[in-house]
Amino acid sequence: MTQVYFHCSNTKKVFVDRRGTTVNDLAEARDHATRVVQSLTSKRSLEDWRDWILHVSDDQGDELFVVPFTLVLGEPN
Repeated sequence: MTQVYFHCSNTKKVFVDRRGTTVNDLAEARDHATRVVQSLTSKRSLEDWRDWILHVSDDQGDELFVVPFTLVLGEPN
C-alpha cells in the first residue's frame, strides 16, 4: 500500500492534496484519479476545466503520472 497525492493545476491555480489517499497499486491510483476529475467537473460552475491537469505523486513528492482533464472529459463538441 502506498500513500499518493492528487494535486490539480492549470496555468493560474493549484489545488494541493494535503491528505492523500492510500492505494494498492498504480491501477487503483489511476481509477481514483479519474474519479477525482469526474467529481470536480460534475459540480455546476463556470470553471473551464479543459486546461486543468491532475498530478499524481507519491509520499516522497515524486510525480507518478499526470491526467489531463480532457482525457476524462473528452474534447469539446
